[in-house]
Amino acid sequence: MTSPPRVPTRSRADRAAQQQHAQRQHAQRPQPHAPQEPPAEQATTRLGALTTRIQLGRSMTSESANYFMLLGITLFMVVFGLVMVLSSSSVESHNDSDNFFSRFWSQGAYTLVGLPLMFVVSRIPRAFWRRTIWFFLAAACFLQLLVLFTPLGMEIGGNRNWLKIGSLTVQPSEAIKLALVVWLGVVLARKRDVLTQWKHVAIPVVPVAGGAVALVTLGGDLGTTMIMAALILGALFFAGVRMRYLAAGVVGVAVVAFFVAISSASRLGRIAAMFGGSSAANPDVNWQINNGFYALASGGVFGVGLGNSHSKWSWLPAADTDFIFAIIGEELGLIGAIVVLLLFVMLAVVFLRIIHASTDPFARVTTAAIMVWLIGQAFVNIAVVLGVIPVLGVPLPLISAGGTAMISSMIAIGIVLSFARQSHRDSLAAHDAGAAGPRA
Repeated sequence: MTSPPRVPTRSRADRAAQQQHAQRQHAQRPQPHAPQEPPAEQATTRLGALTTRIQLGRSMTSESANYFMLLGITLFMVVFGLVMVLSSSSVESHNDSDNFFSRFWSQGAYTLVGLPLMFVVSRIPRAFWRRTIWFFLAAACFLQLLVLFTPLGMEIGGNRNWLKIGSLTVQPSEAIKLALVVWLGVVLARKRDVLTQWKHVAIPVVPVAGGAVALVTLGGDLGTTMIMAALILGALFFAGVRMRYLAAGVVGVAVVAFFVAISSASRLGRIAAMFGGSSAANPDVNWQINNGFYALASGGVFGVGLGNSHSKWSWLPAADTDFIFAIIGEELGLIGAIVVLLLFVMLAVVFLRIIHASTDPFARVTTAAIMVWLIGQAFVNIAVVLGVIPVLGVPLPLISAGGTAMISSMIAIGIVLSFARQSHRDSLAAHDAGAAGPRA
């Protein structure tokens, strides 16, 4: 049989050469170009990318100078206060609990509660307070009623102003002050166009704010009552109320304060002690005033050194609370005392800057009331230590020991920080609106 014809086969080298030739031809072949966007779409894409970068930059933009100034001063005062509380309370803490740091740890714990609350409140919009402030004021007044009319109320130094629940002791009057400043801002901003009429000033300020002050007065705390009266008058002043109405309010407050002062033997004794007399109802007042003078005098210009106070060795009552300024003057001298005064002056300047920068009447009035509260309370505390006014028993804001006072003060600062943030954003929005307006 004849075999079929053989098909010629390519060698392995021929096949490899053919594959390489095909790859070279494919590489040399022109590739199709990607479709290009029309010029209008390219412009839109670039505009979108630019807008994204602007929004990202805006979100990363720092807060206003007022915001950082207020935050920095507050944090410095809080840290400084913790140091002074540790120094002034160590001896009494050891005598009470065999622990030099017990009061310091307590104050530090309250500060750790107040610090995050301050930052949280600084992010709360103003509309939240307008909707809820009546509830907060009513809740604070209810707690004060528990102090006055239930066994939960506790009396210290002749004042029934504390609520004791288990091992926790709180001061509802601090919550009333905090709620009252915001309530005044909401109400007076809403009535700003009719505040020239006395009846719109009197209602609802007199029954509501006056009732809140009366609850604190019934507890016998004249110092807190005076601070509350001052912040109400301050809010009315910055709201634009006529001066003759404010003068009538000042006279009314003075009359009430006089009758409250003479209604208690303890308060009469404090007034007598300021003029060199003695108090049979409260004999420690003379001792406290004199040792406060001794502490300031022994400090001199430069002080005896941090932690080296002699008065804190059970010589000066309330060394870490009402009379902490005397310990500051003793340990840090005249220079330290002036620094504290300058801190409160700077705090007042920042408040005034925020008031001036704000266009919202609610923010302006509330910030003004908080300013009068904190700066006025500092003035009263320092005046007591210097013997200018009778002993009233109010702490030095952000510096003295006192948990409820520290938390309420930091929340109040947080409210003002929120106003500073919002004012800054409003100014940026107005600037952007002006820049994006129609061009000639």
